[in-house]
Amino acid sequence: MKGLNRAFSDYPVYPERVLQFGEGNFLRGFADWQIQMLNEKAGFNGSAVVVQPRGSGKIERLNQQDGLFTLYLQGIKDGQTTSAHVVVHSVSRGIDLAADYGKFVGLAEKEELRFIISNATEAGIAFEEDARLEERPQKGFPARLTAFLYHRYQAFQGDVNKGCVIIPCELIEDNGPKLQQIVLKYAMHWNLEEAFIDWLQSANTFCSSLVDRIVPGFPKDTSEEKEEELGYRDELMVVSEPYYLWVIQGPEWLKQELPFEEAGLNSFIVDDLAKYRERKVRILNGAHTAMLPVCYLYGLRTVGESVSGEVTGPFIKDLITEEIIPAMDDPQNEMKVYAEEVMERFMNPYIHHFLRSLAMNAISKFKARNVPSVLDFVKRKGKLPSRHVFALSALLYFYKGKRGEQEIPLDDSPGVVEGFCSLWKRFDDKEITIEELAGEVLSNELWWGTNLAEIPDLTAVVASNLTAIEEQGMKAALHGLNTAISSKGVVR
Repeated sequence: MKGLNRAFSDYPVYPERVLQFGEGNFLRGFADWQIQMLNEKAGFNGSAVVVQPRGSGKIERLNQQDGLFTLYLQGIKDGQTTSAHVVVHSVSRGIDLAADYGKFVGLAEKEELRFIISNATEAGIAFEEDARLEERPQKGFPARLTAFLYHRYQAFQGDVNKGCVIIPCELIEDNGPKLQQIVLKYAMHWNLEEAFIDWLQSANTFCSSLVDRIVPGFPKDTSEEKEEELGYRDELMVVSEPYYLWVIQGPEWLKQELPFEEAGLNSFIVDDLAKYRERKVRILNGAHTAMLPVCYLYGLRTVGESVSGEVTGPFIKDLITEEIIPAMDDPQNEMKVYAEEVMERFMNPYIHHFLRSLAMNAISKFKARNVPSVLDFVKRKGKLPSRHVFALSALLYFYKGKRGEQEIPLDDSPGVVEGFCSLWKRFDDKEITIEELAGEVLSNELWWGTNLAEIPDLTAVVASNLTAIEEQGMKAALHGLNTAISSKGVVR
C-alpha cells in the first residue's frame, strides 16, 4: 500500500503565513484543520510551517507525506453518531530545529509570514535562565520565539508592518500576556537593543486564546482498518471529535485577518475570554487530569472506559458536579448542562482516548487546571474536596512510576521526575514516612504555585490516601473513599 503524499491529488499550495511551534496531534487536528477551512471557505490563502520543539521523528514523516495527513472526525453530534474524514493539506512542510535551524531563520525573512501559534504544553511557557541567543536552537519555546522575532526585526530593519500575531494555545490563564512578558524578559536578558524591545511591543500582537477539542491522536486500534478504507498508508492519521471551539482574545481588526465567521467556524475573537476559559479548563481539562492517575492505576486504558465504569464513572461525574462546579461563580444550571455535554463527549464511542496520552507534564496540568478548584472549594465550603484530594493523592502515587509490576514511563520535566524518584526511593528505603513524603511534595510551590501543605488537614489526608493505595491497591482505596463519602461526606 502506497503512503499518502501529494501525488495522490492536486492539492493547492498556499503561501507560508503561519509558523506553528508543535507537530503534535492536537494542533494538527485542531488548528491546521481550521486553517484549511479558512482557506476553502473564506480565502485565507495560507499554510502552516510546523517546527518540532521536542525530539521525535514526526517532522521527517510529515515531510515524507508532503505535509498531508488524514483527520477522522468521529463522535456524537446533535444526538447522532457521525463519522467523516478529510485529508488536511494546510501544512506546507516541517522543520527539525536541531537539524535545519537555518530554515527556521529563513522563515523569519518571509514577507507573507503573519501568524505564530504554539502548543508547548503548560510547562512550556517558562523562562530558562541559561537559554542563550547564540544557541542553535535556543533552550525552550519562548527563547526560540524571541530569537525568531529578533531575526525578523533585523531582516526587515524594524518595519512595524512586519510584526506578527502570536496566538499561544497552551492551557494557562492569560497565555498571551505571559508569553509576551517572557519574550521581553529574554530581550532584556540578552541585552538586545531598545529599538527591538519597542518593536516587539508596537508591531506584534500577543493574544490569549482558549482551545477546546478532544484529539486523542493516532488510532492505534483501528489504523489498519482505516487505511484499508482510505486506500493508502498514513503514519500521521489523527482522530478527533467533531466538537471544537477556539476563542481568541484580540483586537477588533483581527476579525478581518482571521475570518472565522465568514468560514462558518465555531471560533471567535472576543474582548475577554475569561468566562470561556474557566468553564472549559476546570470542568473538561480538570476532569481529564483528575481521572488520569485514578483510572490508570485502577487498571483502565481509556477515557471512555473510565467514565463508563461502574465505580470510576460516578467518581468522575461527582467530582465535576459536587466539587468543581460548586467552586465556580458561573450560574450552576449552565455549568451542569455543560458538564453533561462534556460527559457525553468523554463517552464518544468512536474515540479511544488513551489515559496515557493525558500524562505529559501532569503536575503542571494539575497546577493549572485543578489547584484553583481545590483552593476555591476549601475557601467556600470550609472543608476539603474529597474526590479532588484523592485524585491529587493518586497523582503523587502515579509519579512513583509503577502500576503493580508494570513500569510507568513518566513524561515530565527532569526536575519533576527526579524529584519524585528521589522522594519515593527515600520512602522505600524507610528514610522518610509517607506523611513526610506528602508534606515535601505538597509544600513545593514551584510545582503547585502555592504551598498546598498549608491547607488544614490536606497533608494528613493525602498521606492516608497514599497508604491505602500502597497497601490495598487503587480499587480497594477508591472503594474506601466512596464508602467514607457515603457515610460521612468527608474523608477522615
